[in-house]
Amino acid sequence: MSKKIQAIRGMNDLLPEQSPLWQYFEGQVRTLMSRYGYDEIRTPIVEQTALFKRSIGEVTDIVEKEMYTFEDRNGDSLTLRPEGTASCVRAAMEHGLLHNQTQRLWYQGPMFRHERPQKGRYRQFHQVGVETFGLEGPDIDAELILLSARLWKQLGLFEHVTLELNSLGSPEARAAYRDTLVSYFQQHLDVLDEDSRRRLETNPLRILDSKNPDMAPMLADAPRLMDHLDDESKQHFERLTAMLDAAGIAYVVNPRLVRGLDYYSRTVFEWTTTALGSQGTVCAGGRYDGLVEQLGGKAVPAVGFAMGIERLILLLDTLDLVPDEARGDLDVYLLPMSEATESAALLLGERLREARPELGVQLHCGGGSFKSRIKKADKSGARLALLLGEDELAENAVTLKFLREDREQQRLDQDALADTLASLLAGDA
Repeated sequence: MSKKIQAIRGMNDLLPEQSPLWQYFEGQVRTLMSRYGYDEIRTPIVEQTALFKRSIGEVTDIVEKEMYTFEDRNGDSLTLRPEGTASCVRAAMEHGLLHNQTQRLWYQGPMFRHERPQKGRYRQFHQVGVETFGLEGPDIDAELILLSARLWKQLGLFEHVTLELNSLGSPEARAAYRDTLVSYFQQHLDVLDEDSRRRLETNPLRILDSKNPDMAPMLADAPRLMDHLDDESKQHFERLTAMLDAAGIAYVVNPRLVRGLDYYSRTVFEWTTTALGSQGTVCAGGRYDGLVEQLGGKAVPAVGFAMGIERLILLLDTLDLVPDEARGDLDVYLLPMSEATESAALLLGERLREARPELGVQLHCGGGSFKSRIKKADKSGARLALLLGEDELAENAVTLKFLREDREQQRLDQDALADTLASLLAGDA
């Protein structure tokens, strides 16, 4: 017997009962982006491997260990996108969106990284990303943070997340700090774990982000990047925090927040939560003013963020913050009671949808006994069932059965049915 084919580990099916929650979250995001004047961009999930090597950095964990890379039939090296910023920058450059223009863009879609799957973190995962170009002041940094804060308020998450901030300074200031940091770590080689020793030669700033508790005291005494900032970066950060203070957004300055990608500079931030255990980051971003130039374009200031949809939906579910209307329940289950009324029920359903597009109406198909039909009506999740038998058909009527309330059945006239249902579902009758 052939082996049963299953989904690839870490790449999950989104089942029908889960889809309404995703649609609710995505709808909240789409509406918010429109209100802030951000335009959607959609990029391919496959790019040239060189794009990610040049943007993310060849010595990062993503490029070294996690990318899904393959050769196509022409021998070209291609990669499933592990993050969205590089693709967005590539598209903006390729289509002339950055030439003497400012852009506020957003996207959503799947990303791919070959890492150990865990709850809320998978090999195919989905992100919402926001990228802005051509704006160099701290006002756009503040807007992105305020935009994300407004999303948390809309979702009921604002009291459950914490904003962490840091500045990475200019590339020059960071290079000087890097030397200071390496010198400090070399004095504590006996404390560094294997992963940190490897990073000492490639990406020493990432050592600051280590979660190894044995290294915590040593890291607490490490030189602070904030103490080595250039004057412009320091002023940029001070103006940003002043704007957040004025807006009433609380934050924690975290000197160990460095982000994992090479292209960041100046502002970096994360929204974190303690409600999901150790997997605490739900949104992260910052400035990457040098990335466009790094990819062959003219230098353009840029700042953005990304949030993991799986983790945010897990957070909403964990905190029981999903509103009932987001569950996608039906309003009406339309039930022909015999073969003779099936055609009439089909047409009645279309008339209801035409008259009241906001109603969710599902037609029973497949016949069955009276008991099985009622059972399917109840299982559908609909609030109301409409029974159409031969008696009702002769009288141009339907029988209304309440599925979620202890109320008497009613006989309703078909000609007034659409308005009657709308009134009932609005709680007016």
